[in-house]
Amino acid sequence: MIVPVLERPTATPPTTPTATVAAPDRFAARTALVADIAARFADEVDRDARPPREAIAAMKEHGLLAAAVPTELGGEGATLAELSVIATELGRSCAATAMVFAMHQGQVMALWRHGGVSCGVAAMIEAVRAGALVASSTTERGIGGDARRSTCAIEPDAAGRIRLRKDAPVISYATEADAVFVTARRSLDAAASDQRLVICLPSETTLTQTSTWDTLGLRGTCSNGWTLDAETHEDNVLRDDYATISARTVLPVSHVLWSSVWLGIAADAADRARRAVRKQSRATVGQTPPGALRLAELLVDLQALADTVRHAAARFDAVADDGAVLESSSYALAANALKIGASERVTDLVTKAMRIVGIAGFAATGPLSVARHLRDAHGAAVMVSNDRLLQNDAGLALMTGAIL
Repeated sequence: MIVPVLERPTATPPTTPTATVAAPDRFAARTALVADIAARFADEVDRDARPPREAIAAMKEHGLLAAAVPTELGGEGATLAELSVIATELGRSCAATAMVFAMHQGQVMALWRHGGVSCGVAAMIEAVRAGALVASSTTERGIGGDARRSTCAIEPDAAGRIRLRKDAPVISYATEADAVFVTARRSLDAAASDQRLVICLPSETTLTQTSTWDTLGLRGTCSNGWTLDAETHEDNVLRDDYATISARTVLPVSHVLWSSVWLGIAADAADRARRAVRKQSRATVGQTPPGALRLAELLVDLQALADTVRHAAARFDAVADDGAVLESSSYALAANALKIGASERVTDLVTKAMRIVGIAGFAATGPLSVARHLRDAHGAAVMVSNDRLLQNDAGLALMTGAIL
């Protein structure tokens, strides 16, 4: 099957930047509107393993996909702490929607942090500001899921055009994306780790589907396998090498936002457990129901995860412009620790919630069911394998300790 990538929105003319006063709740109302739409279609998205199109349209309409565009570029300049809250709230409603939001932000922030001043990068920033959705293609068949190595390479010609072909085992929400950011070797004779990030625009990209996405959870991310063929201009290659982009932006931002999504999954499961215990309380007036103690324990663990995620987001915001810190071994250990820890804890939290709820939580559907939550939670440890991260950490740990 040959599927062309959808056309991206027409870039709007640049506007004069205006100062924005940050407020903790400035995205709350819009996030609630999107979360409501996401919740309405979440079961259908999961059942049919289809993209959350309604929620994606709502994120575009209400400016959530463009939230992080800096104020000097005409955007709202959302901090990672603010994006984390949005991801959590969306995760409460629909994990697939929240993961689309999280994966998109991890890519688009590379544009203004690492893209340079080329016309292609400037046009893509304008498209994002107008609501464009960005997907990513960083892994390839034959390299074991290692995003820091590429087989495919950029092939230039004398006219400034470039070509590349990537055999990607997964590209999430590819059919819904307005552009795909692709890692590739700098040239045909470059080392596997000598990578650049390429903006592959809709009119210049063709996707050939090679596998389907029929999974236990996170079904709405629609992470099918694709062969991606692109022919574009060298202006669409970001300025910095991918090692820098990954260390300073993609890895820390992605790990914070993924963990924020998992926090949202756990929080909604805990809410369902609370409703179940309240129902038990009404049936046994004057007595503490058996599930109340377990609920209190669950909330302790949930709060600990929330504090960990929020602290990691604030830590990134504090050093966002300090390349030396972001590229340090200790910071990489901290970013990996967040992903590993959160991905393990979310399954424990949802399982505890299910046991508190009882058979209604074990049911596949219903207002107290946590079946979808549990299936989605199990995707956390295998999307970028925890074992791979721990293997990377083994070497880093010999050089430095944890950031406390």
